[in-house]
Amino acid sequence: MHTRNAMLVLALAAISSALSAQAPAPPAGAAAAGSQTAQTPAAQTPAAAAQTQAAVPPAAADLLQPALSNARETLMSLKVEKWKKGSVRDEAESNVNALLHDLDNNMQPLETAADAAPGQLSRAIPLLKHLDAFYDVMLRVEEASRVVAPAEQISAIQESLLRVSRARNAYDDVLQTQAAGQEKQIVDLQTAIKAEQQNVKDAQHQVEVAKASVKTEPCKPVTPAHRRRRTTPSRSTTTPSKPATTTGKSATAPPAQNPQQ
Repeated sequence: MHTRNAMLVLALAAISSALSAQAPAPPAGAAAAGSQTAQTPAAQTPAAAAQTQAAVPPAAADLLQPALSNARETLMSLKVEKWKKGSVRDEAESNVNALLHDLDNNMQPLETAADAAPGQLSRAIPLLKHLDAFYDVMLRVEEASRVVAPAEQISAIQESLLRVSRARNAYDDVLQTQAAGQEKQIVDLQTAIKAEQQNVKDAQHQVEVAKASVKTEPCKPVTPAHRRRRTTPSRSTTTPSKPATTTGKSATAPPAQNPQQ
């Protein structure tokens, strides 16, 4: 059972390192106190530290912010009033304003939330969905520009749209790789648990077989040993009689006389 618990702790620690953010470094006093009682995570080997570092995905801001900043500059530089008048220009102008508002109020908080918990898909998926919607609206602006916008503005928005598309695909690939790694860790953990359960069953079976092979006999009560009483020869309490002594008389008694005479 101790082996099983150790394997579970190690496997859960691997998943936790992949799913949660890097914890901040503890204070110097706490680190010194912890080093006296147990080994701290900072004392990991270089190989383990490299694996932990590799498990942390790149930040969303590093992948998306350059393309989104370029998109903001491009959208702000568009002179929609010089486009051909009509419903196409009006719709494009409304979409441009919506994109700029989305960059300033919605996209930034989603990036911050995703970067605050790297490795957690629940924080990254809302950002990815919002980025897809942003790309779709920007694509409508690009399509409208090809109809009513001057040529120099068409090329600028097309270049910006291409950069957003590349950043979105890169972030999508990171999340897909991350999800595949987490699935593999879960499968490995389940396999390890099943193997440990089988080992426990095999050990229990061996114990049962060993118990059945041993012939047990009922315990007989121990008969207490009887101690023999020591016998000592009896001493005679009678003393030998002393001969009677008479003074001036014969020691022998006279013969008895016959009463008939």
